[in-house]
Amino acid sequence: MKFSHVNRRLHLYLALTLLPWFLMYGISSFPFAHHGIFDAVYNDGVPLWKVRFDKPYAIEAPKEGDLRPIGARVMAENGLEGSFGTYRGKPGELNIFVHSFLHSTRLTYFEKEQRLLAEDRRWRWDQFFTGMHARGGFAQDSWLVDAWGVVVDIVCIGFLLWIATGLYMWWQLRAARTWGWVALGAGMGVFVLLLFTL
Repeated sequence: MKFSHVNRRLHLYLALTLLPWFLMYGISSFPFAHHGIFDAVYNDGVPLWKVRFDKPYAIEAPKEGDLRPIGARVMAENGLEGSFGTYRGKPGELNIFVHSFLHSTRLTYFEKEQRLLAEDRRWRWDQFFTGMHARGGFAQDSWLVDAWGVVVDIVCIGFLLWIATGLYMWWQLRAARTWGWVALGAGMGVFVLLLFTL
């Protein structure tokens, strides 16, 4: 079996295997760029956030450093679990964002008032797709989250292989080289122009 045949088959099966990821990244890029359209669609009087509870709560939160341990403690003491991030927004507030693809909750701890507010976010298609697009890394304590990160790494390698096999096939088609150079030059030109002017 010739290398060109193996290359074509690899290109074909990579495209089929990566299809869900191409679709997800392609579809999710649209709401990133046009979030105003989706805000208008969901502008039906239903608030984005709904209060789950607002109650007295006291905890000593560090002003800086690693905030994950305190976030995990607040969640455990208030019956929440899942992937999360902990950060400081406004002065005197500790923010914990608990998220999955289908559900998100934000916790806001007001230090002076010793009050904890929990709000659930309304489910929206645009946020579902952008959540998938932005999801990555290995900071969470979950093997499923780690599995997503590993698969995303493999998908990235697959994208690079798909590009390499496509370039090889193009170069083997002598009749297509001229228009291939035009397409490659146009794509690279626009990319470089925007890269250095934005």
